[in-house]
Amino acid sequence: MVARTGRIVVALAALAGVLLAGLTPVPEVRAQSAGQIGATFELTDHAGKPFQSSALAGQPYAIFFGFTHCPDVCPTTLLEMSNNLARLGPDGDRLKVVFVTVDPERDTPGQLGAYLASFDQRIIGLTGSEDKIAAVARGWNAFHDKIPEGDGRFEIVHSAYVYLMDTNNRLVGTMGFNESEAEQMAKLRRLVAGK
Repeated sequence: MVARTGRIVVALAALAGVLLAGLTPVPEVRAQSAGQIGATFELTDHAGKPFQSSALAGQPYAIFFGFTHCPDVCPTTLLEMSNNLARLGPDGDRLKVVFVTVDPERDTPGQLGAYLASFDQRIIGLTGSEDKIAAVARGWNAFHDKIPEGDGRFEIVHSAYVYLMDTNNRLVGTMGFNESEAEQMAKLRRLVAGK
């Protein structure tokens, strides 16, 4: 129990650092450069079809990492993004929203599809092998850690912010979990407008 508690404390401390980093302004970074924000990838979408990062080229997109068994951060973020897409009106069709699971063991395309049915239909869910998911998460410096609980059960802690990428696949900012609706909408309107 002490070892498990220690692992959770370490993971939560790391997550707190990641969350605090998400609250500060992020400098513009070229996503294509090695070790920088962003990565090319090939995963599987929630309809079971191959999805390549090249499908996002030339358009603004928001990408975030989570999982379908997440009790609060992920469903809240998905609901907020669904509401934001609706508030954007016709401009919402110009913004891609991508949800990458950090729990590929449980989040099959079918599981993702069933889960995302409760949110805006434009949100794209992605899964893949553990190695591919880990590589994509590293590309965005997205933290996640699987914490065993015994009896085959586990928890996952993960970063809780949305990366905002422009039409040139450059990071232009992030949205934190605790930002107001007005703050989120201002960032998304700037992103869609290319500002």
